Amino acid sequence: MDDKQLSQLKEEYHNTPIPKELEQVVQKAIEDGKKKQQRSRLIMGRKIVATAAAAVMVLIGGINVSPTMASVIADVPGMKTIVQVLTFRDYQFDDGLHQANIEVPVISGLEESGLGQALNQKYLEENKKLYEDFMADVEEMKALGDGHLGVDSGYEIKTDNERLLAIGRYVVNTVGSSSTVFKYDTIDKVDQVLITLPSLFKDDSYVKVISEYIVNEMKAKMKADPNLTYWVVTDENKGEENYFEPYTQINPEQSFYINSDYKLVISFDKYEVGPGFMGIQEFVIPTEVIADLLVSNEYIKP
Repeated sequence: MDDKQLSQLKEEYHNTPIPKELEQVVQKAIEDGKKKQQRSRLIMGRKIVATAAAAVMVLIGGINVSPTMASVIADVPGMKTIVQVLTFRDYQFDDGLHQANIEVPVISGLEESGLGQALNQKYLEENKKLYEDFMADVEEMKALGDGHLGVDSGYEIKTDNERLLAIGRYVVNTVGSSSTVFKYDTIDKVDQVLITLPSLFKDDSYVKVISEYIVNEMKAKMKADPNLTYWVVTDENKGEENYFEPYTQINPEQSFYINSDYKLVISFDKYEVGPGFMGIQEFVIPTEVIADLLVSNEYIKP
């Protein structure tokens, strides 16, 4: 980018009004600060101004450097962008042996139902605890003679269309080897409700149907590629003494999200259905497999 383009970009930024959604996010931060901080009004006022300024800088900086954030913004007059999900706070730590990088997402635009506030509070509390636990582990490791320790947490936007927002939040813990855990929230943006896996189906028969489909897919994948390994019983290893507990079915509250094609995606954490080198595993469930079990085709479509 040349100096002229950079100058034009800066001019656009300075002439750009702050979108209503961001004002709401900042206002929430202010209100929470008033409740939690027991300081003088003068100090509180300074902190409110700092919080608002920092939120604006996070917005502008995030749009400029983050492909994830760029993927979740929509056009509006004047600004060209309305933020749906952004990084509200970072927890950072690095002393050479121990590293933490924890991003806390915040969702705007769901204020009418209170769902956004509830989710944002959950995200903040979970990540604060994650950081506090990490720091406690650091002190313990130092007392025992030290060692390497790392935690990396952030989020990915899986779906963002006219109806659905699906956000995946991950935690990667590293102590020698690493483990990865994903949590998903799929949101109906129109009705402002959080979609759960059981809520998609008429009854719990979906557990057996989806499980059988996934197990068959695992077997087919291993047959097609000998380098893949799932913890399922196949014709080849039947009767053998296995070092793993065979995977048989999903949890009724299994991790899932609905993708941009309105298909159900079942997700498994690292080590959940196979050895570590398999990493996170996802299975897109064909709608025809579960069509008769669905409450409606509002979210899952043919």
